[in-house]
Amino acid sequence: MAEFSKEINSTFPNERVKALLNIKFTANYLDTIGASMLKPFNISEQQYNILRILRGAKEAITVNSVKERMVQKSPNSTRLMDKLCDKGLIERTRCENDRRVVYVKINAKGLALLEEIKIDDFDNYLNSISDKEAKVLNELLDKIREK
Repeated sequence: MAEFSKEINSTFPNERVKALLNIKFTANYLDTIGASMLKPFNISEQQYNILRILRGAKEAITVNSVKERMVQKSPNSTRLMDKLCDKGLIERTRCENDRRVVYVKINAKGLALLEEIKIDDFDNYLNSISDKEAKVLNELLDKIREK
């Protein structure tokens, strides 16, 4: 892949604008790779993220807890969970004390799917940067979100 400004054949008013657009461009690039890796499994990146959250929780958690933990926030996360439920990958139960609260939990089929997906291969797309550079990148990205 070429240098960003050459890749999109553009110039920028300053390095900050270039950095912002480069982050968005790179995020889209990585999203495309992630989507293509998950396509054979018939799930989206957001659905994969939900499954990972539920695997990490180790027990049923509320739908709102899942929404809060998602990397890519989605206004239709309830619908995404409905689809995972329809595919038999997660289970949903209502709280006995408050019927408005819904709990979700990954089941054996969902865990098996996560085992089948070799998302660690995604790491290969970051081999061009060292661990030290990745640490600096993480610090810079965290700094952008500070307010």
